[in-house]
Amino acid sequence: MTEPLQRPPKKNPQRRSISPTRPPEMRSRAALGLTAAAAEGRLALQCCADCQTWQYPPRDACVSCLSTDLPWQALPPDGNLLAETTVQTSPRLYYRERMPWRMGSVQMDAGPVILANIHPDVTPRSKIRMAAHLDRAGQGVLVAMPVDAAPNQQDAPLMRELTADPKHRRILITDARAANAPALAKALKDAGAAIVFAGEAESWRPYPGRTALQELDVDLMPLDVTDTQSVQTLAGEIGGKTDILINNAQFVRPGGALARGDVGFARDEMDVNYLGLMRLAQAFGPGMCARAADGVNSAVAWVNLLYIGALSNTPDYGAFAASQSAAYSLSQSLRADFRSAGLKVMNVFSGPAEEDWFAPLPPPKVLPQTLARDVVKGLQAGIEDVWCGDIAQDMRDRFRRDPKVLEREMTFGGDGP
Repeated sequence: MTEPLQRPPKKNPQRRSISPTRPPEMRSRAALGLTAAAAEGRLALQCCADCQTWQYPPRDACVSCLSTDLPWQALPPDGNLLAETTVQTSPRLYYRERMPWRMGSVQMDAGPVILANIHPDVTPRSKIRMAAHLDRAGQGVLVAMPVDAAPNQQDAPLMRELTADPKHRRILITDARAANAPALAKALKDAGAAIVFAGEAESWRPYPGRTALQELDVDLMPLDVTDTQSVQTLAGEIGGKTDILINNAQFVRPGGALARGDVGFARDEMDVNYLGLMRLAQAFGPGMCARAADGVNSAVAWVNLLYIGALSNTPDYGAFAASQSAAYSLSQSLRADFRSAGLKVMNVFSGPAEEDWFAPLPPPKVLPQTLARDVVKGLQAGIEDVWCGDIAQDMRDRFRRDPKVLEREMTFGGDGP
């Protein structure tokens, strides 16, 4: 049984830090379907449309009938551990620094035999439940987990490598003034975070959530994401010990391009929502990348909170959605920038929030507690994309069916003249 993870002691500066290496990342184009599913916490394999044979490993033609029609489908997760081995050494630096490493073959109830990582709490020749995760290279890998959740199973070294669990980690929330900041701080504290920092712009100006943050022992730090000097100063103070950064800074105003008399609000939206993200990445990114293999409290994740209009513009908030699209595009660029260090970028897409600037929109709205819960669950699962709320999930599904149809549905309104 996995032992509870202990809070790490202060670092000895004379000891060597583990290099931010990563496992092998080359995959075939067919195998990227496994990664795409794992990025959302889904377990999927190819299943032949003609003969219904499950395919493992992913391939371009069916192993049974040679059909090339191999859609990705959800794989039933139940199986049995057939055989296992514990790897004690490896020519790969990433694995050599993390030995021993348990691997095994699993007979899935659906048919295929899969080579997978084995969780330490799985006993020999037992029933398992298969799960898909992203490794430090951002590629999908399979993990055989116990059928019944074991105590402290997320504390296993394997799971610390594959997830971004907040336990014993130090976390920065970039905007203490945001309505969701107290709920985020509480959820992170409940998940075992060691320290929660919160960036506070214009500390002289009161706001409703300040008392709640202070009661949660959140460290309020001066931070204005529109001020490069402010961002760099804070990065100089806590950038070397930030393990997870959650960017919840947003400037929201309703209206599209023609509904506004000038570009003033649009400039503010881009300055906070897009350029603010860039300033944070430039200041905090290098330090976090350097600490991506720093033991129990290594830097593991960069989290962006995005409005679902980033996926397909919502005209009632057209200019704001455009700034969110820019931030979404930048977050994809950051995935490439951070991949060499193994730092995960997690985007949390949500529908309209339960706050003043979204008041004109009808329900359902996303409550701060709901958003905070999904952020923590996403970190604990180590996934890349989280869809928070019914509206976000519905728009995701419609976008995947046909982006052009969704565009028409979102931009056509009213009965006409």
